[in-house]
Amino acid sequence: MAYKRKTWADKMNDGREPVVEIAGKTFAGVEKGSKMLIATPKVVDAYIRNIPTGVHTSLMQMREDLAAEYNADTTCPLTSGIFLRIVAENAYDEYQQGKAISKITPFWRMIDKRSPTGKKLSFGYDFVKEQRAKENLPE
Repeated sequence: MAYKRKTWADKMNDGREPVVEIAGKTFAGVEKGSKMLIATPKVVDAYIRNIPTGVHTSLMQMREDLAAEYNADTTCPLTSGIFLRIVAENAYDEYQQGKAISKITPFWRMIDKRSPTGKKLSFGYDFVKEQRAKENLPE
C-alpha cells in the first residue's frame, strides 16, 4: 500500500492538545527542568489570528505570550517554528482554493524576509512580501 502524504490541513487538524512538559535537557535556549509548552498548530493559528492588521509579531514574542497563557516558563522553540510553517502553508492552500484573503490566517504578520520560516515556504516569499506591503509592514 502506498503511503499517502499528509496535507497541510491534515497537519493543522491532527487532534493534538497543547501540553506543558518539564524539559529533560537543556537545548535551544531552554533550560533543563523548565516548564515548556508544546503548543499545536491550532494554538499558533489562533494566536496569529489575533495579531492586529499592520502589526508584526516575532516568533519569540509569540513563544513568550503562549508560555504566559499556559503557565509555562517557555514555549518549545523547535515545534513553534514547525507549527508556524504548518499554519502558513495551510492558509496559503486555503487561499489557492478560493478562500478570501480576509478569511485566511494572516501569517505574514509573523514572517518577514529574515525569518527562517520565510525561507522554507513551498510557495516562496513573494506572497508574504505582497501582503506585508499591503499592511505597510517592513519587508
